[in-house]
Amino acid sequence: MLKHRGFPGRLPGTDFQFVIRRANMKDGPTKLTKRERFRDRKTADKRADAGFMAALWQYFGEEPFERGNLDAGRLSWLFGREVVPGEDPFNPASYEAMLKIDVARARSSFPEVFAEGAADALGGGSDEDWDE
Repeated sequence: MLKHRGFPGRLPGTDFQFVIRRANMKDGPTKLTKRERFRDRKTADKRADAGFMAALWQYFGEEPFERGNLDAGRLSWLFGREVVPGEDPFNPASYEAMLKIDVARARSSFPEVFAEGAADALGGGSDEDWDE
């Protein structure tokens, strides 16, 4: 399992995790599935999605990337919309699966992430940028 060094482990000031520490050797990787995001989700959940999207964008940009140690639960909230398979055939239960950001859809869903002067999700900005 590829470990993305320098990728934030969690949303600052919360317990929303972005990466896992070690591969699941017993049951294998958790399968990526498309999770439905309803309008009445909690603000904290929406903030976690935006923070994760910002980290993905700053770390990978438009380039395809390997799933590696990225948290399957957090990826599943974006999978099938802002994050799409980067290869065909795609194995949703593989740490080596390639993904990519659908930039147009991501800009539409998370305009604050792509705005001029957006917070640096990789540690260069202040936590105030994520406050509401």
